[in-house]
Order: sequence, then C-alpha cells, then structure tokens
Amino acid sequence: MQRTQLPDMFYGAKRTIFQNACELRKEMTPAEKLLWSRLNKSQLGVRFKPQQPIDIFIADFYCHKYKLVVEVDGKIHESQKEYDENRTAELERFGLTVIRFTNDEVFNDIEKVIVEIKGYLKLILKYPI
Repeated sequence: MQRTQLPDMFYGAKRTIFQNACELRKEMTPAEKLLWSRLNKSQLGVRFKPQQPIDIFIADFYCHKYKLVVEVDGKIHESQKEYDENRTAELERFGLTVIRFTNDEVFNDIEKVIVEIKGYLKLILKYPI
C-alpha cells in the first residue's frame, strides 16, 4: 500500500528522510523516550508525533495541529549552536514554533518541561488547556 504524502504536514520531505525518521523512532535516546512517555496517546490533549519528517529535517516531536516542534538536545548540541539556530530558523520559515529542552531538563524536571509545552499550547497558540 502506498502512503499518501500530505505536503502541508511534511513540507516536502523526501523518501530518505522518512526512512531515517523510521530508524530514529526505533532508536530514541533515553531523554526522548522519557518525554515521549508523557506526550504520546494525546496525554496533553493534542497529538504529537515522534521523529517527524519536515522538509530536510526530522523533528524530535511535532504537533501538526498547532505547528509546534519540540526538540530534546543532548551534549552534542553544545558544540553545534549555530547549526541549531539555523535549523530553527528554517523550521520557523514554515510557520512552525520550535522549543528546545536539554536532556538534563527532561531527566531532572520532566514536570517543568511538560508545563512549558502546555504553556506554548495555551498562551502562544491559544489552545485551551
């Protein structure tokens, strides 16, 4: 069966990006797994998808309805700040909001992370939580 691609959801992502996303879903980092345990099954009242293809990128978590990308950054991101800033700018070009958390934030205060995500949904995106 052939998957119908929704251009507004994937922003033109190519087949190889989908294949890479599938592999990343199987190999989520411990921090991603922890956050996913709180985002999956619409626990916040909205649907998030893990490892979502968007153009040439793969977002850690994505809520299409509210165009929210949630990224979880490990130690490698400390040495690639410019890349991450450019990546965020490219995603924002599509009208997406990108919020980032470090692995430490996820591991040490997952409740604060969830509150911040809810805050974006409630205040910035006017989602009634």
